[in-house]
Amino acid sequence: MRNAWVIAKRDLGSFFNSPIFYVVTTVFLIIYSFIFFNILNFFSFQSLQAGQLQAMGMNLNLNEMVIEPSLQNMSVILLLIIPIITMRSFADEQKMKTFRLLLSSPIPLREIVLGKFLACMIVVTVMILISSYSVGFLFLLGEPEPGPIVTGYLGVLLMAGCYVSAGVFASSLTDNQIVAAVLTFGFSLFMWVIGWGAQAAGATTGQVLQFLSIVDHMDRFLKGMVDTSDLMYYLSFILLGLFLCHRVLDSNRWR
Repeated sequence: MRNAWVIAKRDLGSFFNSPIFYVVTTVFLIIYSFIFFNILNFFSFQSLQAGQLQAMGMNLNLNEMVIEPSLQNMSVILLLIIPIITMRSFADEQKMKTFRLLLSSPIPLREIVLGKFLACMIVVTVMILISSYSVGFLFLLGEPEPGPIVTGYLGVLLMAGCYVSAGVFASSLTDNQIVAAVLTFGFSLFMWVIGWGAQAAGATTGQVLQFLSIVDHMDRFLKGMVDTSDLMYYLSFILLGLFLCHRVLDSNRWR
């Protein structure tokens, strides 16, 4: 495990010493902030329109109308941003001719894979934590329920973990960073939209497609519920991506 942290620290140093992290984080925050404040502005407008309902004791729900759509949109932005973060994981090693050196080192492959995953995941987590200023802003304006906020961010982190896992795996397949990013985006998008065919499919097939959809498992987290099946889905997705990456590295080691 110590070797994994060494690799993660090395990659984090590379991230934070390059403009990529700052450019990507800035773009992420600008897009998210634009969406968040538009949602908040719409909520304020709806609140003014609903003055009569509030007089009757029927208040608009800040969590449902602001936090849920904001986190849903954040997960879409991450779908676009994370491939840029993960594309360097192994593709950059291959391009810099350090890939063979890494594979021939005494470090176990599982720790190499885990180190790459942790580095990307820490970068994404930092970005998400910075964006949480919006939650503090909401507490200044109203009284949102903290439970759904915590579980909602947990769901976003787990979904981001799936994107990162897929990205690290894709990066192990090629020495071209652009190809790695496109593969990550394509696969993640496919897992996002696969549930759309559930209604057109038969009952059993529809249930399978809906279960495979990465976004359908997010809904309960946004509602403040943590379901074991959703946790197992995301963790299994992450572990599968890391396992496939391990297999690719293992095959490359013996070539």
